[in-house]
Amino acid sequence: MSRPRVVIVGAGFAGYRAARTLARLTRNRADITLLNPTDYFLYLPLLPQVAAGILEARRVTVSLPGTLRGVRLVLGEAEHVDLDGQTVHYSGPEGGSGSLGYERLVLAVGSVNKLLPIPGVAEHAHGFRGLPEALYLRDHVTRQVELAAAEEDPESCAARCTFVVVGAGYTGTEVAAQLQMLTDRLARRHPLPRGLRPRWILLDVAPRVLPEMDEQLSRTADRVLRARGVDVRMGTSVREATRGGVLLTDGRFVATRTLVWCVGVRPDPLVEAVKQPLERGRLIVDPYLQLPGRPEVFACGDAAAVPDLEHPGKFTPMTAQHAWRQGRVAGENVAASLGLGRRRRPYRHRDLGFAVDLGGVQAAANPFGVPLSGPAAGAVTRGYHLAALPGNRVRVAADWLLDAVLPRQGVQLGLVRAWSVPLDTASPELARVPGGPERPPAHAGDERMTHETHRNQPGGEPAKNQPGGEPAKNQPGGEPAKNQPGGEPANSSPEHAAPGPVKRTDTPDPADAPPERDRAQGDRGDS
Repeated sequence: MSRPRVVIVGAGFAGYRAARTLARLTRNRADITLLNPTDYFLYLPLLPQVAAGILEARRVTVSLPGTLRGVRLVLGEAEHVDLDGQTVHYSGPEGGSGSLGYERLVLAVGSVNKLLPIPGVAEHAHGFRGLPEALYLRDHVTRQVELAAAEEDPESCAARCTFVVVGAGYTGTEVAAQLQMLTDRLARRHPLPRGLRPRWILLDVAPRVLPEMDEQLSRTADRVLRARGVDVRMGTSVREATRGGVLLTDGRFVATRTLVWCVGVRPDPLVEAVKQPLERGRLIVDPYLQLPGRPEVFACGDAAAVPDLEHPGKFTPMTAQHAWRQGRVAGENVAASLGLGRRRRPYRHRDLGFAVDLGGVQAAANPFGVPLSGPAAGAVTRGYHLAALPGNRVRVAADWLLDAVLPRQGVQLGLVRAWSVPLDTASPELARVPGGPERPPAHAGDERMTHETHRNQPGGEPAKNQPGGEPAKNQPGGEPAKNQPGGEPANSSPEHAAPGPVKRTDTPDPADAPPERDRAQGDRGDS
């Protein structure tokens, strides 16, 4: 008798947990296939520490073949789901294609960068959703400080050591906090002319930093950032981005070579392509994580709008804490539907609190509702991450110890160039390579939003990359990036006519230019 076939699409928090749970419950009595673009699970909450040079990149990646015994890994990206034919069609990493048949399907495809129709952002900003983007940002920031130290023109020097982060949610706050410490260390090693210091600006239209957290912890984060010299500007965003800087909504122009886009996320474009009922871009499922009318299809994590049984009429927000726990319930319910596990159960949750690492010994946390700050919060935050990591705990702890006692290495590896990590991409986990297959842009459909639409909707990025986070209480289950004006870029924009996701209109920097072979395929974005 043949084993039932289960296909899991995506190996983020939800997909990885679903695969691990299902493998444990079925004990080789089901044929489990995991379709994912990479061979690792990325622990997103520690990604800012990779960008800051605290952790090596492999520390935040957990091998899928090495930790998911009894699960077959297929490298590729899902392109189309045929629900009637119970088949998933995918493209491989080297341009090939294939299909996977299933009796049960788990959609856990995660999310991509949230883009807004702000002129110049797609061309000059970089997101923070994947490992390639973190590696690029570390090299880029290091290079700007080193170039500024040797710069003779005062204006160019100031622009190079000015860094702008848009979005004061979890990711933006951690990126600004961690990288500000990195640039200060770099500046001590490479003194800047005329006594300049690296300048970090954190923007958000929300009234306060970390609006998802209670006000006490938000004030703690704000105080730590300002004490380090971070220019925190609430009620402000970007009106236009250019190669030379950004025009803010308050009319000021900031000369900079670095724009980090941490506005928010939205579900992977595959979700919309499934052609099932959606709730603000997410597949509507029942409390058992099954699609209505499609009992063989399950969805969880950022791909699913899961009813919040603790708050009737609302949906659970897009956070890693929910994705991790939904993955377990999805695995249990899939096994139950095959008669290989315990009885199926609905998804219920209990808020575990927040944890935001602000660098050094500083953090803001409220585990189980107990507000903490300073070294106590730092210890709790790092302890939580060690406990939540599915692997590499000893290596991560060792890197933390070495960072505390040894000077941090400030070098450029040059492994990821600007053109290989465009902001407008459906695959932030993959860096573009010369001669590689083209990846589609992240935008899909004809969704439009204007500045007026979200002017009065504060709130930071949803806590997608923070297992301990919940969004603002007035936005449960809502669409991410409500803290930013605008919406999806128009598909008909001339900037998106080229084969690549972004077409450049400015003069390229030779340091970031793609090889001749790749340049012929179409221009890429740069910062």
